[in-house]
Amino acid sequence: MTSANSAQTDDRFLANAIASFIQIGVLLILVMLCYRIIAPFITIMVWGLIISVALYPAHTSLTAKLGGREKWSSFILVVIGLAIVIVPTWLTAESSIHALQDVAENLEQGTVTIQPPREAVAEWPVVGKTIYTAWSDAATNLEAALNKYAPQLKNLVQGIVGFAGSALGTALQFVISIIVAGVLLMSAKSGYRTARNIAGSLVGDGAGDKFTDMSIATIRSVVEGVLGVAVIQAVLSFIGLILIGVPAPGLWAGAVLVLAIIQLPPLLILGPIAVWVFSVAETVPATIFLVYALIVSVSDAFLKPMLLGRGVDTPMLVILIGAIGGAIAFGIIGLFLGAVILALSYELLTAWMAPDEEPATESNA
Repeated sequence: MTSANSAQTDDRFLANAIASFIQIGVLLILVMLCYRIIAPFITIMVWGLIISVALYPAHTSLTAKLGGREKWSSFILVVIGLAIVIVPTWLTAESSIHALQDVAENLEQGTVTIQPPREAVAEWPVVGKTIYTAWSDAATNLEAALNKYAPQLKNLVQGIVGFAGSALGTALQFVISIIVAGVLLMSAKSGYRTARNIAGSLVGDGAGDKFTDMSIATIRSVVEGVLGVAVIQAVLSFIGLILIGVPAPGLWAGAVLVLAIIQLPPLLILGPIAVWVFSVAETVPATIFLVYALIVSVSDAFLKPMLLGRGVDTPMLVILIGAIGGAIAFGIIGLFLGAVILALSYELLTAWMAPDEEPATESNA
């Protein structure tokens, strides 16, 4: 009788183990399939969440002015965000296409003329003589110069085309992310409660609210202090480049945006352009542009204190590593995501590892 009960127990244990194994296997398969389905949208969803968190104060203020109409507030913010992304992208793409068409037509007709460089170009440090020689060859015999430097020009054109394609893809991701952010803004309160519950289940109910609020503060700080300053510097650079007549100002402004995000001075782009302006323009406008470029490059010194560090103090090295690593992992949009995600992880880990503060004891005296 005892052996029979033991055999039945072993059979039930084996059956339960097999059933559990099958259930876990099916669950893992479903999780992998779900991940493969949503993987293309993870970056867009995360960026939409970041945008919604950053825009929530503006959403709250606009909702109050609209008499509590949250949907209208979200719709207006989405329209404004789409205009900010689509209009500059369209204008830059249109101007670049027209410029390329004009160059192609002039090359076909043989009417392209290049102004010879000034003698001062040859005196530029390190690369002066090389640039002067290539520039002079192009001004004297453009066709021969194009044939001479064909491999280098081919690589340059391929790089520009690749960058332009990546920029357009990033703009499309921004458009979708802004729409996602608008949807999330309409359910911001329930989303905050969900985030607080998830954080509470991970770190404990007492610390859930603290970590949620810290996450929100970190996201807004990085978006406003790092990405906001980068956008401002890129816009100012774009305006200056247009006024001075630099070709392809949108591409150069995009390069300034990338450098500003990874915490490098825009002068790395604007400086060589200013030197080029001195070689083709009069001294007064060239000097004005150089001063303007210097002001744009150092503008983060007074913009960041106004926008960055509202409740958090993330080291710039963390933001730099996040931006570069994000770009390597996710492309151009990773510059934004990497900086935010790594800064957020740093702040959460720092707070998590910090010793709990002991409550102050009141004296009876």
